[in-house]
Amino acid sequence: MTRARQLFDRVRARRTQLGLAIRVTVAATAAYAIATALHLLLPLWAVLTSLIVTQMSVGRSLKATRDYMLGTIGGALYGGAIAILIPYSSEAGLLGLLVLSVAPLAFIAAINPSLSAATVTAVIVLLVPTLHHADPLTSAIDRVSEVGVGAVTGLLVSFLVLPSRAVRQIRASAAVLLELIADALAELLAGLTRGRDNDALHRIQDGIGTAMVNLNAIGSEAERERAARLSSGPDTGPLLRTILRLRHDVVMIGRATVVPLPVEVQLRLAAPLSEVSTVIARFLRSAAGALREGAGAPPIHPVHVALQHYAEAVASVRQDGLIRGHASDTAERFFALGFSLEQMHQNLGDLDRVVGEWSEASTDKTARVAE
Repeated sequence: MTRARQLFDRVRARRTQLGLAIRVTVAATAAYAIATALHLLLPLWAVLTSLIVTQMSVGRSLKATRDYMLGTIGGALYGGAIAILIPYSSEAGLLGLLVLSVAPLAFIAAINPSLSAATVTAVIVLLVPTLHHADPLTSAIDRVSEVGVGAVTGLLVSFLVLPSRAVRQIRASAAVLLELIADALAELLAGLTRGRDNDALHRIQDGIGTAMVNLNAIGSEAERERAARLSSGPDTGPLLRTILRLRHDVVMIGRATVVPLPVEVQLRLAAPLSEVSTVIARFLRSAAGALREGAGAPPIHPVHVALQHYAEAVASVRQDGLIRGHASDTAERFFALGFSLEQMHQNLGDLDRVVGEWSEASTDKTARVAE
């Protein structure tokens, strides 16, 4: 039973990826069946298109479908026009048309990558007639038909087969990021007693940066779904901005903790800094759990108390003049740390509010998924 349970837990942890694999399989099979039933010239392109547009979330599928269809139609029109208006009778002429077709579309795709399908489509429209003895207009129509079948099939499968909403994914991604910030904060504040080199600092920050990029991408997909009325829920903007500000706080704290504090200052601040590290990390992890489960925001009062204790300890250090006589960069780091923690305090208050909004929105989550 234990092994079976472990296997079940592993599969459950990857249910989003498993759902994508099932959707891709269904989309490819259905696209081939439909393209064959319609006697399309190259069912391959319908299948490939269905694979391209079937993405991790409905919002991402919408964008992939829009981009691929726009690129396909534009490439078909341009490639067909070139082939019809500029006839050729030799290999050299065909080579010239190929250059004329590819160069401008490749330039456009370099400026706007969402139109990258245009170049491929123009080449297909231009070259397929030489293989199947068809005219360019028929080739363009066939290409658009094949891609249209694949795009519509992939999009319908994304909607109907184990649909995955970006609004739900953003909860999990935001939770992971908050846990990374909690781990980083604890590690950085510990560096006030031992220091840290820049390489170690970058290692701590890199994971947060990668997770932030992923969160922003999912946020865009969630807003695309909301705009298309495919899902509802709170605006993702406040959540993304609050987590971004917390990430900036961690960056500032990291810069302030590269060199350890003077020993006498360490002794005075050790207890309040340990309390700050423990309490804020616990709050961030609890907020992550609340986002995952759609539960209410964790109590933030311990954060207020811990930072108040730290502020009182800092005031005592300054009153006793323990910073005087040290190098100017030591004083700068000391005050920068206090400023960064105060900024984090404000941003944690915003996080408390935002997590509360997302928990309120989760009460009718089942109804919204059904919509």
